[in-house]
Order: sequence, then structure tokens, then C-alpha cells
Amino acid sequence: MLFARRDIEAAAAAAGQDDSPAAKRGKPESPAGARPSLTRTEGFAAATVLALFVAGIFCIFLAAPRREFGQILRLPRSLADVRLLKENLAVYARDHQANFVLGYCSIYIFMQTFMIPGTIFMSLLAGALFGVVKGGILVVFTATAGASSCYFLSKLIGRPLVSWLWPERLRYFQSEIAKRKDKMLNYMLFLRITPTLPNTFINMASPIVDIPFHIFFAATLVGLIPASYITVKAGRALGDLRSVRDLYDFKTLVVLFLIGSVAVVPTILKRKRIYE
Repeated sequence: MLFARRDIEAAAAAAGQDDSPAAKRGKPESPAGARPSLTRTEGFAAATVLALFVAGIFCIFLAAPRREFGQILRLPRSLADVRLLKENLAVYARDHQANFVLGYCSIYIFMQTFMIPGTIFMSLLAGALFGVVKGGILVVFTATAGASSCYFLSKLIGRPLVSWLWPERLRYFQSEIAKRKDKMLNYMLFLRITPTLPNTFINMASPIVDIPFHIFFAATLVGLIPASYITVKAGRALGDLRSVRDLYDFKTLVVLFLIGSVAVVPTILKRKRIYE
């Protein structure tokens, strides 16, 4: 009886210290089950974006003439909408430039945060109203702020949605990021400059695959400049543009990939030195 009791106690102790793969699979991992949260820097950036959005919407309602609400509060869905908005908003954007810019930023950030299609038409509108330099700065700023806001939102609640919408693409993205831990910024710059992956997917998936926000922000700010320049410049010649597809013809895509390849040259050179 004494030996039986000792055997039972020994078996119980062994079960509590079981390190077998089956036992490990049965134990929940605390980091995976922990609720994601924003760091202090990310929280401050998210609050800034939210404040900008609220201020911009307030400025639209404060300064816009009541009879023009139907023309101003419209999201462009086609080139025809962009041309109409340009005609209706040219005087308003000139007379109330600060209010208009805040409102424009708010709408652009809202669209990009919640993945609403049409930001390319907003970029064309910026070029048509403000020119290449001012319009380009405005588009890069708002696109970066909107992408950052989408990053924060996805970090909090986006994992189930991204896993459902793009399961295969997410696994591929995660494996590529894991291979490039040392040169993650170069790889992110390449993705931002070239149309290899959709920007919406990059915004949503980046926090899920553990891309730090400072790398995401820097790659977005710099990497969106070439495409923004192309779109804003096309907005200056809006009358000659027949389709959005004309923005990214074969020649333009080749140029973007050449620019993007410059970002990955350091990674290639490093691998070459390692092999040598």
C-alpha cells in the first residue's frame, strides 16, 4: 500500500513537470493570449492623428458655405468626380486654405484608416489644386498619417480580419520579414516604393508580423514619395488623364522597381560579403 501511494505521487509529480511536445501544445502561451496594446509613443501618435481628424472636420463645417456642403463633403470615386471637385473647390481652397487643408487631411486619413477606396483620387485632387510641390507634401503627410492610424487600429483589433482576408499573403509576408530582421527598413522601403504588395495590406499586416512602428513610419514616409509625385503631377494635367490605369503604365512601373531596387542593394551586398 505504501509503495502504491509513492508510485501515485511520483506519477503526479512527473505529470506536473512534463516537457513533452504534446504537453507544451496543451499549455497556453501567455504572450499570444495577451491583449495587444500601444506603447506610449504609439498612443501619442494615434491621439495626434485623431485630434487632426476632429479639427479638420470642425473646420469644414465652420468655414464652408452652407450651399456648398453637397459639393465639398463628397468622396471622389472617379476622374469625373475629381474634375467636378476641382471646379467647385478652387475658390474655396484659395480663400480658406488653412481650413481646406485641415479638412482634406481629415478625410484622407479617415479613408486610409478604414480602408475606404479612393485615396488615389484625393491625391489627384491635391495636385490639381495645389501643384506638384505643395500637393506632393500634403499627400505624403496625409498618406503617412493615415497609414500610421491604420497600423494602430490593426494592432489593436486587426489580427482576425487580416488572417481571414489574406491568410496566404500574411504567411508569406511573415516569413519574408523573419528572413530580413537585420535589413527590415530596406525591405519595407522596397515594398512601399514598388507595387509588390498592396499598401492596405502592408498597413494592416505590419503590426501583426511585429514590424516596429519607427521602421514602418520611416519606410512609409520615404517610400511613398515616388508614387505620390507621379499621382500629384498627373493631377496638374487632369484634363489629359483618361483613366487611372494611365498613371502606372509599363514605363512607370519599371522606374518604380528600379528605385525600389536601390533600397535592397545594401542587403544584397551584405549577403555577398558573408558568402565570400
